[in-house]
Amino acid sequence: MKVAIYGQYYKTEDTLYVKELLQVLKQNNIEFVVEKNYSKGLIKHIDIDNLNTFLTYKELNNSFDFMFTVGGDGTILRAVTFIRNSKIPIIGINTGRLGFLATIQKDQIALAVEKLLNKEYLVKKHSLLSVTTSPEIESLSSLNFALNEVTVSRKNTPSMITIETYLNDEFLTSYWADGLIIATPTGSTGYSLSCGGPIITPQAKSFVLTPIAPHNLNARPLVIPDDTEIKFKVSGREDDYFLTLDSRITTIQKGTLISVKKSTFNLKMVEINQQTFIKTLREKLLWGQDTRN
Repeated sequence: MKVAIYGQYYKTEDTLYVKELLQVLKQNNIEFVVEKNYSKGLIKHIDIDNLNTFLTYKELNNSFDFMFTVGGDGTILRAVTFIRNSKIPIIGINTGRLGFLATIQKDQIALAVEKLLNKEYLVKKHSLLSVTTSPEIESLSSLNFALNEVTVSRKNTPSMITIETYLNDEFLTSYWADGLIIATPTGSTGYSLSCGGPIITPQAKSFVLTPIAPHNLNARPLVIPDDTEIKFKVSGREDDYFLTLDSRITTIQKGTLISVKKSTFNLKMVEINQQTFIKTLREKLLWGQDTRN
């Protein structure tokens, strides 16, 4: 077995857990390769010889069986830029906070590796969004996909913007708002949820459009089939606006036509120890618990 290890940046408080992960991998003769920038922090705190590293997505080929991420859900969003369409399943070790995607707890690392070796796990597929623009934006030429959401929002103005929106080329509405979120089921528990959007189970074949602070108060989040193509144009008092793909931000100009649809590839996430999405909802959102006691 061969695995990749990724973290956005090395945190000293993670040392104990990263050390355990490396020890368990070595004990089970599992080959591992660490993302190069993350390894620079790792080797300052963990004594390890001949550490193999990778730097770009091009080095992650079909010889890899899994990728371990160390951090929170944001780390997994960044890891997707390395995974892309390689189909390498991700196992998220949660050293962050909420952890809807990173479901392996810090005390479950050895158990997770054991489950992998015994093939006692499930692989769940998560849909992604892909973005194209007219005129074409160079920064989106290779990283034009998002796991959680695609968001358009105001940039250098306190004034609302207008988002003229079409579904499969049929006019829907013009949102007067601070912005518009197009979220996948995976992203429905993120930014969209904080703006009043619904929670959608990960395997639902749907997307949701959630306006950000809409001025037209009858504008509500809208759930649509995931084979829908969403197109929109932004107008307002300024010439530039933000287009965000997960945590990656680029600037678009007024009048740019943006098209969002389901990506041709998906992301694979490993689920072990019956840590289902429903169980995560109960635990993370305290559903069914009376906190008054």
